[in-house]
Amino acid sequence: MGMFNMKDNTAIYYKDWGKGTPIVFSHGWPLNADAWDEQLMFFANNGYRAIAHDRRGHGRSGQPWMGNEMDTYADDLATVIERLDLKGIVLVGHSTGGGEITRYIGRHGTKRVAKAVLVGAVPPLMLKTDSNPMGTPLAAFDQIRLGVANDRSQFYKDLSAPFYGANRTSSRVSQGQRDQFWLQSMQVGLKAAYDCVKAFSETDFSQDLKRIDVPTLIIHGDDDQIVPIGASARRSVEMVKNAMLKVYPGAPHGLTATHRDQFNADLLAFLRQS
Repeated sequence: MGMFNMKDNTAIYYKDWGKGTPIVFSHGWPLNADAWDEQLMFFANNGYRAIAHDRRGHGRSGQPWMGNEMDTYADDLATVIERLDLKGIVLVGHSTGGGEITRYIGRHGTKRVAKAVLVGAVPPLMLKTDSNPMGTPLAAFDQIRLGVANDRSQFYKDLSAPFYGANRTSSRVSQGQRDQFWLQSMQVGLKAAYDCVKAFSETDFSQDLKRIDVPTLIIHGDDDQIVPIGASARRSVEMVKNAMLKVYPGAPHGLTATHRDQFNADLLAFLRQS
């Protein structure tokens, strides 16, 4: 575990477990690197070097007023990768983290990247527009901002239900998992949490996706209530060369937790493919 200062002096926290081929995990909103702990431990135990950072404004990283947008998130990730001198990496991004690694490739290329994995990821564009009619209306994101600004603690408790599919009769998600979501969410600075809504919802990643030229695995649940599959994964797979889409029937947005064993096995198999 350690800290690196970014070019604006914001401290970015990261954890670095194990040895071997590096896997860099980027977390979703409004979580932090701890959301990946089960994956970090699993892959470190299986001969990989597993790395995850807290996005600026989240968790143990600094909480600057500025920079809570996708270009800076991607550049922060680049700085961590470069400072650790990582090469031949596998980038894995969940939700907002999927946007982060996509924008990283769009801005920094794939000279250090061997493979990419998008999980419940926000690309190409979440917001409904004239050219993106399957997207989510702006009013829905305004409601998220309102919830964060007015009573974020209760908002995060409520959000944990659709995030993990706890509002479905078939759900087996534990209260502990939902409490963990709330705990991590409350570690996000209010400004960062508020600004990040615009970053993950209004950033168009279409051109970034077209720049991905490494083998790419896209994993998405078809009951994702946060990032609906039709406007995200099903469009992204058409834009990325060498991409494969794996759909988890009935899986929610937080499938890395609810379908942990399946996800870990699928990711491990992808890593081992030549």
